[in-house]
Amino acid sequence: MTIQSFVPAFFIVALFSLGACNPDKLPVSDEVLESKAEAVAEKKVEEGKKTYESNCAGCHDSGVSGAPKPGDKEAWRERIAPGVAAMVKKSIEGYEGKSGVMPPKGGNDTLTDAEVSNAVDFMMVKLK
Repeated sequence: MTIQSFVPAFFIVALFSLGACNPDKLPVSDEVLESKAEAVAEKKVEEGKKTYESNCAGCHDSGVSGAPKPGDKEAWRERIAPGVAAMVKKSIEGYEGKSGVMPPKGGNDTLTDAEVSNAVDFMMVKLK
């Protein structure tokens, strides 16, 4: 057997061996999944804070048009009761309630639904 006939066979075996090391096929632990979910949630809240500060704070920090202030648990109690998903929907579509008005996307139609959702998540963190 010559070296020239050995080299191609060696590379073929090496390629098959490397294929077995595919990191996509490694099992993922519950800890890794939880850690990733926590990181995603934290990032959403961080992005929500930016959206809140640049779009929502003008009304919510001062209570304009009945906007509940962040951290005011009493003002948020009734609004939270139907769930966060319902609050996000009302924040995106707009809502007129007993004590105020929420214009669609806070009056900024350039915001994405995800940005509005993140801002709501940020405000919910303030209530904890």
